[in-house]
Amino acid sequence: MYSVRILKNLRIKYSLILIACCLICLSCSKKTDKSNNNVFHYNETASLTSLDPAFARDQAMIWVDNQIYNGLVQLDSNLDVQPCIAHSYDINEDGTVYTFHLRKDVFFHEDICFKQKTRRVVAEDFVYSFNRILDEKLASPGAWIFEKVRKENNAYAFRAIDDSTLQIKLKDPFAPFLGLLSMPYAYVVPREAVAYYGENFRKHPVGTGAFKFKFWKEGVKLVLRKNDKYFEKDANGNALPYLEAINVTFIVDKQSVFLEFIKGNIDFISGIDPNYKDEILTRKGTLQPKYQSKINMHKQPYLNTEYLGFYMDSKSQKNNPLLNQKVRQAINYGFDREKMIRYLRNNIGTAGIYGMIPKGVAGFQQDTSIAYSYNPKKARQLLQESGYYKTSPAITLSTTASYLDLCKYIQQQLSLLGMKIKIEVNPPAELREMMAQGKSAWFRGSWIADYPDAENYLSLFYSKNFAPMGPNYTHFKNEKYDRLYEQASKETSLEKRTELYAQMNKIIMEQAPVVVLYYDEVLRFTQKNIHGLHSNAMNLLTLKTVYKK
Repeated sequence: MYSVRILKNLRIKYSLILIACCLICLSCSKKTDKSNNNVFHYNETASLTSLDPAFARDQAMIWVDNQIYNGLVQLDSNLDVQPCIAHSYDINEDGTVYTFHLRKDVFFHEDICFKQKTRRVVAEDFVYSFNRILDEKLASPGAWIFEKVRKENNAYAFRAIDDSTLQIKLKDPFAPFLGLLSMPYAYVVPREAVAYYGENFRKHPVGTGAFKFKFWKEGVKLVLRKNDKYFEKDANGNALPYLEAINVTFIVDKQSVFLEFIKGNIDFISGIDPNYKDEILTRKGTLQPKYQSKINMHKQPYLNTEYLGFYMDSKSQKNNPLLNQKVRQAINYGFDREKMIRYLRNNIGTAGIYGMIPKGVAGFQQDTSIAYSYNPKKARQLLQESGYYKTSPAITLSTTASYLDLCKYIQQQLSLLGMKIKIEVNPPAELREMMAQGKSAWFRGSWIADYPDAENYLSLFYSKNFAPMGPNYTHFKNEKYDRLYEQASKETSLEKRTELYAQMNKIIMEQAPVVVLYYDEVLRFTQKNIHGLHSNAMNLLTLKTVYKK
């Protein structure tokens, strides 16, 4: 009896301990939930090398910098330029002088680099920031955005007329210039912070944005906290941002990231990896039924055009059938893009039959008169007219492993026309070098917009942009095209500029220096409690309007 009583007492004791532990865990869980309720969690699989906007050359850095810094202007969800630190701006009649009028309520984040904790942003800060980008010693990859700026007395024409007025003069009119100023390279930074932190400014940023830097352990975690003195308000006059903090992790394995998202430990993922594409999406590109009640999916155009480029310089090539315009046109007609998108990409993207300008930017037109819709009969006719024979040598297509399935599909489709295609797989860096040096007669390429103007895509065919000095990897040259390009660059009317873009696009479709595969789309997945997450066709991550409910 005594031993039984002891066992009963022990059971009661251990039960109480177990209940207490559960209550403690539940209490901790509730505290954690409460503390995490207003924190936005996302993962970055790419490496983050700097928080200095002067080096914001990839999406990982752009996303973070967009939370920490601001520029004169910003892009909205429709890719229209909107005021930011500049509440308004004027452009003179010939489009060469831009005058920006700055807000007087914008302050840098509080930091020990300032004598008085912080200070107001003035026009001279932009003069400093822009000249810093152009400083050869800094070697910023963004210096090119100011190549249109005039020089006066050996200095770039950035002028602070007074604390609230900034003037920029251009050599010639350049209509997309405001779009360039929305890029992170044009964000404002304080001279004091750069001087105080020196090279460490890359990991101790000071900006004006909705969130301020708190902690960064490279490759592990980045934490940004709410800027209580942020200047922007919502439509109802409420202060932004709504979130208390942003927590960024750096898990490299994309499948692990997906599992963390499904478990609810990550609030948002962008894009989709082939490893779990069919797990989450149906063949038609919609959410699988089992996830429809758990997460949200948003699909939108993404300013990325995927293409196959032909190297058009005949001097270095002999007996290359790809130099024949009709062969290039035949390839364009010779495979079914709609089927390729449906079966190989789960309907992510739009068939690229209308030219280089993608959906989502002014200048894209669904002109059926120039479209390369699937037409094997037309393709065979063009091959016969070109003199291409089934006995002709195989044509080599250079690609990377990521696009091998698409290239194999095209290879199979063109083989039905009697064409022999050989696929060569290269590492990405090696393929880029081959393209730049003109060492590949036919290559897979892509072009993601740096700024929201169709000129960004049409510059790939301007003869003065020949690679390796510029982005014209095909070495396409056409005098009429060049004239139209130069005229469009100076045209301030968007309507007239769009008409010129259409003429240029028609030349590209006729001459066929490329095979446009598809216009990309971006998929974004969020937890059900995420609201106010806005984006645009440049896949910008803007978290100042996000709240969790």
